[in-house]
Amino acid sequence: MDRRIRMRFDSDLIETKIRSEDIFDGTLLHVRRDTVKLPNGATAAREWIKHPGASAVIPILPDGRIVLVRQYRYPIGAITLEVPAGKLDSADEDPLVCATRELSEETGYTAGKIRKITTIATTVGFSNEVIHLYAAEELKAGKQHTDSDEFIHVSLVPLEEAVAMTQDGRIVDAKSIISILMLMRMRQK
Repeated sequence: MDRRIRMRFDSDLIETKIRSEDIFDGTLLHVRRDTVKLPNGATAAREWIKHPGASAVIPILPDGRIVLVRQYRYPIGAITLEVPAGKLDSADEDPLVCATRELSEETGYTAGKIRKITTIATTVGFSNEVIHLYAAEELKAGKQHTDSDEFIHVSLVPLEEAVAMTQDGRIVDAKSIISILMLMRMRQK
């Protein structure tokens, strides 16, 4: 079980790893194939992606608008509207450090206050990736400094409009949908 997510499991559902082999080790993905013993004693293969995790942050301006980023996402062949986010440099990196870095790099903003919203498991069927979600306030504008292979535009969007965008398909990114809807829910309390 991934140490980053603590959940209670029924012991009769647990699969036990017998052996593991590396299939592919790239810049972004590390693919493994494990042989596991199933609860009924049979064996099965599990192919999965090992990922260090990521952080995402929903920046909130004093007027209630949120800061989103537009970028082209090659795997889906589309420009997406998302919360700023990025991969942890290693599985040991503090997710708050990653969130702070990605906020600054992708948007140019720095935050006087960042708080944890939740942690989500993105694709439990084939990856151990988790994304730590944060909300950032007391923002100070600065200069965007993206990586050399990142091309990002910043958008300032009223929260209510962002919620509508999650419902009409203009925002399709899962971490962004969760962040936006959780922020709306927190504001309603």
